[in-house]
Amino acid sequence: MSTRSPDITVGLVGCGSMGRGIAFQVGATPGMRMAWVADRDPSAAEAVAALAGCPATTDASRMLAERPVDVMVEATNSIGAAAEYCLQAFETGAHVVLMNAEVDLALGPLLHREAVSRGLTLTSDAGDQHGVLASLITEADRMGFEVVQAGNIKGFLDRRATPTSLLGEAAKRRLSPSQCCAYTDGTKLHIEMAVLANGFGYLPPDGGMTGPRAASVHDALGLFDFDAYAGIPRVDYLLGAEPNGGVYLVVQPKPTLPDEQRFYLGYYKLGAGPRYVLYRPYHLCHLETPKAIFAAAEGRPILAPGHGSTLLGGRKSPAVPTCDVFARAKRDLRAGETMAHAIGSDACYGTIDRRDAAGIPIVLLEAPSVLRHDVPRDAPITIDDLELPDVALTRHWRRQREWLVATGSSFRG
Repeated sequence: MSTRSPDITVGLVGCGSMGRGIAFQVGATPGMRMAWVADRDPSAAEAVAALAGCPATTDASRMLAERPVDVMVEATNSIGAAAEYCLQAFETGAHVVLMNAEVDLALGPLLHREAVSRGLTLTSDAGDQHGVLASLITEADRMGFEVVQAGNIKGFLDRRATPTSLLGEAAKRRLSPSQCCAYTDGTKLHIEMAVLANGFGYLPPDGGMTGPRAASVHDALGLFDFDAYAGIPRVDYLLGAEPNGGVYLVVQPKPTLPDEQRFYLGYYKLGAGPRYVLYRPYHLCHLETPKAIFAAAEGRPILAPGHGSTLLGGRKSPAVPTCDVFARAKRDLRAGETMAHAIGSDACYGTIDRRDAAGIPIVLLEAPSVLRHDVPRDAPITIDDLELPDVALTRHWRRQREWLVATGSSFRG
């Protein structure tokens, strides 16, 4: 007589466009069920709850305490509040899936440490580009490849995009104007690639990602100076390349493999080498979230800080950040202006660089902060240009920084 384990219970925080899709997909996936949904907007929470057939609330903290779940999915567009929800989830014994790359980047090491200390799992989502790349990297490693470059495919980029200029486009895509702006100006792309880099110990190229325009993903083999990488994998992206979506890897066989491997790779239509392109022509966001939920419940994250420590041909990847996404002025900024909710704003965009680069992480510019100095267009905004407010996000970030410095890492925030 066979026995069937109970369904994984899932709590969802954030009922926007992605949250709605997640709730639907969880309900359609055998082996899991929605226990509740939460959003500060009661109409959004109620609409998604009706779709999922579960209770709704505007108070995620209370629901976590009163109706504990196996896995919480964080799908808000907040950072400070998202961190609080994650910490509360750990206190109730829940694993956490992050459909929220911003909090993943800002506080991933701290949240990962808190999860592990309780025997729980924190993981990035499986369907965003960084999660898809993490799975592709794992597959490549098992096939005997080492990664040279991990890349994204970006269809369109406009650094000057603003929420106002994208009102119509956002409505068509069921996105908030700020979300649509963060996608269009490249900030979201850079955040996702930084999360991936921090998980595997990769770096951006010197000076940041270059994002050359390309006709095909296969053009990647001729558009970058891979020899300059000095054996450390880099993250980058292609602009406008077919297949117009998805992610790719530039790989090479591990040195321990015989030369005849090249014959087989040619036979399988991957080219003559010495480097090859592996790619996936799509990422399906919320449709793939159940994969991350199952992985979290089974204690095997899709992607987390230090995730690559057992990969990369035995080279250990650090469980500390290697890079960050720093704020740059989208227009001439004037002293006295208030910066708030900077991601997807008309004030700044974010670009990836090594962790010790000058500038302030864009993920910290959520709560209002007044500029002390003028900042010209495209210049980095530094920590000296403004006073960070004393809020939960900055307190957690400083706590994380102090811990990483105390461990003897090279982290400098």
